[in-house]
Amino acid sequence: MIDSLQSIVEQTSPQLKLRWLAGEPHSEQPLRGADPAQAQQSLIGSLNCIHPNRLQVIGHPEHLYLMALGATAYAEMINKLFADRPAAVIFADGIEPDTGIRELAARTQTPLLGSTLGDQELINHLRYFLTHALAERKTLHGVFIEVLGMGVLLIGNSAVGKSELALDLISRGHRLIADDAPRFACIAPEVIEGSCPEALKDFLEVRGLGILNIRAMFGEGAILREKTLNLVIDLQPLDHHQLACIDRLSGSLSAMNILDVAVPTITMPVAPGRNLAILVEAAVRHQILRTRGYDASVDFIDRQNRAINQDQLPTARR
Repeated sequence: MIDSLQSIVEQTSPQLKLRWLAGEPHSEQPLRGADPAQAQQSLIGSLNCIHPNRLQVIGHPEHLYLMALGATAYAEMINKLFADRPAAVIFADGIEPDTGIRELAARTQTPLLGSTLGDQELINHLRYFLTHALAERKTLHGVFIEVLGMGVLLIGNSAVGKSELALDLISRGHRLIADDAPRFACIAPEVIEGSCPEALKDFLEVRGLGILNIRAMFGEGAILREKTLNLVIDLQPLDHHQLACIDRLSGSLSAMNILDVAVPTITMPVAPGRNLAILVEAAVRHQILRTRGYDASVDFIDRQNRAINQDQLPTARR
């Protein structure tokens, strides 16, 4: 279980020097906890008994503060710490818990962990790891590729030409992230990161050619491990009536809801003779301008309005 305390220690201990000091659970212990109130707690942070963290970290500042308390205040603080039922208490900077803390930990069955790293370094690393490890995930059918620095998801019906388009883009210097089943995670508000399942890394399926190893064919520079999702391009074979319904000024820009995040989406007509690779590059450049606050359709309309007003001005004067 990826969100268990044991899994976190196992995956991060080589880098963060984490070790069990006491109370190593015999069964998988969920980090979030079953209590709804625990689910709302911050996952990790320095010792806080007002808004307790699920992982309470005690470094030198917290240790000095505890040692400066009188016996009664110290006992109250420690009792409050363990009464909040943290998933674990982590001692940073090589600090060793005293007998009183060990006894309370044993009584409340709270695991104690230790690390030689500083408290802030430990918190920063674990916060980054937990954000990615516990993020909500979703797998979508399509090809995820980096184009001009933006993460672009190519979607569409089977055999519409997603992989062929991706191969064309790769040959033009862009990079493949994942084919067929890219996996996306919401790692921050309004931020979705996409990656490739381990079994599919480096591979791209192209009808008629079979499975291609993009890394072997194009080199390391043609592969990217992960990327933020910035744009979805929906490849659709549209008839004349459907093409006529597309707004000539603003195009087919809409939004797709992925993990409760609205991702800009462009419906791109697929037809013989259309150079889709160039069109995708143009769509990405156009989206980059939009994110910078420039919209060509708005600029065009404003220019036409100014021209109309200038033409009407002499008539109005007469």
